[in-house]
Amino acid sequence: MQNAEVARLFDELADLLEIQGANAFRLRAYRNASRTIEGLTESIADLAAKGPSALTEIPGIGKELANKIVVIVETGELPQLEEAREKVPPGVVQMLRIPGIGPKKVAALFNELGVQTLDALKAAAQDGEVAKLKGFGKKTATIILEGLEQVEQAGNRVYLADARPLVDEILQSLRALDSVTQCSVAGSFRRSRETIGDVDVLATSTDSEEAMKTLAEHSLVEKVLASGSTKMRVRLSPVFDGQTKLEMDLRVVPDESYGAAMQYFTGSKEHNIVVRRRALDLGLSVNEYAVTRDGEYVCGRTEQEVYEAVGLPWIPPELRESRGEFELAEQGRLPALVELADMRGDLHMHTTATDGNASIQEMAEAAKARGLQYIAITDHSKRVTMANGLDADRLRAHWKAIDKVRGKISGIEILSGIECDILEDASMDLSDDVLAEADWVIAVLHYGLKQPREQINKRLLAAIENPHVSVIGHPSGRIISRRPGADISYGDVFKAAADHGVMMEINAHRSRLDLDEIHAAAAKDHGIPIVISTDAHSVHGFAEMENGICQARRAGLQKDDVANTRTFSRFQKLLRK
Repeated sequence: MQNAEVARLFDELADLLEIQGANAFRLRAYRNASRTIEGLTESIADLAAKGPSALTEIPGIGKELANKIVVIVETGELPQLEEAREKVPPGVVQMLRIPGIGPKKVAALFNELGVQTLDALKAAAQDGEVAKLKGFGKKTATIILEGLEQVEQAGNRVYLADARPLVDEILQSLRALDSVTQCSVAGSFRRSRETIGDVDVLATSTDSEEAMKTLAEHSLVEKVLASGSTKMRVRLSPVFDGQTKLEMDLRVVPDESYGAAMQYFTGSKEHNIVVRRRALDLGLSVNEYAVTRDGEYVCGRTEQEVYEAVGLPWIPPELRESRGEFELAEQGRLPALVELADMRGDLHMHTTATDGNASIQEMAEAAKARGLQYIAITDHSKRVTMANGLDADRLRAHWKAIDKVRGKISGIEILSGIECDILEDASMDLSDDVLAEADWVIAVLHYGLKQPREQINKRLLAAIENPHVSVIGHPSGRIISRRPGADISYGDVFKAAADHGVMMEINAHRSRLDLDEIHAAAAKDHGIPIVISTDAHSVHGFAEMENGICQARRAGLQKDDVANTRTFSRFQKLLRK
């Protein structure tokens, strides 16, 4: 089993036990175990194979949890989870997703009303049955009905890159108002998560009604879902696939609360728990309104003030996932994260020679116009027949065409490259004598992604040991929300890459972002240079670089960790030949 699968089972167990009123410390142990396992760079299955003692060396994993992990890995199941599933129907667990409805209320709805599905809950709220429950009332019933509408849309997550132009346009409209003094996006969008379910926008304004009216009447807004004097929730028009409808919350807050609100609504939940705990240790209280002491305002105008109040420097939003950022902050070692302006090269792109939409010259000119100093043209090898992949003869002719373009364009270096498949038997799709002629070779997995880990590793290690391979591209082969990646023993792969001088790619295409942030950080720890490339198939594809930068920042990468931030002469020194 992969780490994410084991983590998901512990999360599900915690949800089920929470509805049953289990001890809070027990629940926290399961949830912390889930986060720890999901964040591991080593395979939890490999560790479990060594026995419980190997697992207890992981911080936060005690003997009891270790034994449960071994059972999960060996059987694919957990008896305790199966028992909990029998007691709590899946529809009841879904009720936890309703904003403002916690496990106690969910338990009451289930045990006292016998509600077992979201549809049944909706009917009970509309018929007045929910309002009759002790501790509920009409207000709670209304909250449930509004929340159910949100839950229906919650599964409609969109790529961050798809949401970005909509959010930018709305922010621009709000910032153009004379009454709006500050306006920024918060939440998972600000933390640059790969996908988002909704958008949080915060503003300060001398006329909150004007801000609300501007949002309500914006051309991108399909419907106003809720409206008050300082808060509005809207549904945006379905511009992605004609069905997905992103929702947005706008909150207008006082100037003195803006920083506190930004910190609170940016999250993550786990990050904010630590911030609040530090505040309590100092006799302070932190919420979305301010930092206070004994009920008296201390600060909250800026995020810097909030973090300083709890003894920390400001922490970049992308790092706020409770994955070691507090330790780095305390030690004064927070990284200066890589920025889009740092990028000098793009080393993965396609032309009309295979499945691209632009010629070699058009791609080179577009790259130069974006300020890039060097690129690699990397069309597909022959195995990718659906993309008109190149055999040896066509590839050599293609490289000659690249040579001709080099003579026509000054101010940008063009490498002759290839995106070469690693075949299911661990051989390369092109022979070594062909690969030896390339300036830049990306080795990739496109087929056989469901092979056992042993064979996947054999394929990747064979490519890494090939003296002509420069980088492993989109290593897992995943497509976010649509296709899981291959089962890889990253520790073995990264050690081999470090030993052989092979780089690892963060593929910046919005649907890939592969490596993910966990494994990109692990690759950095192994001393492996990371390449951020767009995988552009048109001149517009170069814009995808921003997505890769977001992923790199979540991994804590700095400029020097990324190979193609270097000048061309410095970059050449990293090449194996």
